[in-house]
Amino acid sequence: MIPKKLLLFLFLISVSVYGQIKGVVLDQNNKPIPYASIWVENENIGVSAEENGTFTININNGNKNLIISALGFEKKIIKASQAQTVQLIPLVFALDEVVVLNKKETKTIEIGKTDTQIYQAFENGSKIDAKFFPYKPSYKKTKFIKQVSIYTDSKIEEAAIRIHFYDVDSSGLPADELLNKNFIVIVKKGQRYSVFDVSDFNLSIPQSGIFVAIERLIIEKNKLEKTTTDLITKTTKVSKTYYPLILCGYVERPFLYGFYGGKWNKSNQENTNIMVYEPAITLVLSN
Repeated sequence: MIPKKLLLFLFLISVSVYGQIKGVVLDQNNKPIPYASIWVENENIGVSAEENGTFTININNGNKNLIISALGFEKKIIKASQAQTVQLIPLVFALDEVVVLNKKETKTIEIGKTDTQIYQAFENGSKIDAKFFPYKPSYKKTKFIKQVSIYTDSKIEEAAIRIHFYDVDSSGLPADELLNKNFIVIVKKGQRYSVFDVSDFNLSIPQSGIFVAIERLIIEKNKLEKTTTDLITKTTKVSKTYYPLILCGYVERPFLYGFYGGKWNKSNQENTNIMVYEPAITLVLSN
């Protein structure tokens, strides 16, 4: 029979080991993969790898699965207890035919603006928020995406964020990435619109529509800590916020789209319009 004191000691060791998992994400040449996404399967818990590929994730069970993904690499599912070193296999891309276009920009239109005056920012962890832009026949002569604009709130001088572009699968959810490399941008302090030029990507809006998504990076450079003291109990508490926060407009939509738990989810299964907080994203299209 194992003594009770020894059992207690083993239990504490287990909590210590599985309370915090530290690892690194590498490619096949043992080079770090920056900003890889690490999710607890089927849970809204996730972090981003740092620029050197390292990550730390709090998890209470080493038998839970972690889903590790990075643009340009195959997704990997691994037990949390085995995630100290994670190697990802690069995807093989079929190169598209290169088409050189002599684009003379004479017309632009902005899409995605709403009439709402109600905006809200949420601290929703590492959840990726997406906005769907349906295709309209009037876009035929202005099908190229020139700019993307996002509305954020930040209390640090510079915060890094990742913007995704996805096509649409048969169920109406985000599918394949339309870029083959990370699009990491910097937003400044304060509540502001930030506009980013994407014309060099040669993206066009498909007839099935396009999803544009914002991924907050849960990394050290985006973190702001605040220490508060309870005047009665004299205890202190450290809260962490990862910036920027995404400002969302209150609009009527059939669905709200979010990526968490390692998969895309729809907030509404009734296929009827409801009031939702949708990320404030607009696009400028050109010819």
